[in-house]
Amino acid sequence: MKVPRDLSGAQLIKVLCRDWGYRQLHQEGSHVILQTEMPGHQRLSVPNHNPLRVGTLNSIARAVAAHKGVDRQAVLDSLG
Repeated sequence: MKVPRDLSGAQLIKVLCRDWGYRQLHQEGSHVILQTEMPGHQRLSVPNHNPLRVGTLNSIARAVAAHKGVDRQAVLDSLG
């Protein structure tokens, strides 16, 4: 699956919280800070832009995949 080009930051945040065990901590300007404790501590900054830039989305997907021990494609598949 190719990286979605029309995904908003709010949609990405919703999927990360619902499917990947992240929770929203707070917001700094247009960036939402997410945190997870599974399998270890990680914080992510997700820009609440519409649409997200492809490189930004790809970078966040790589970070989630590396932390969760899954393939980047599994993270992208959960977005569709």
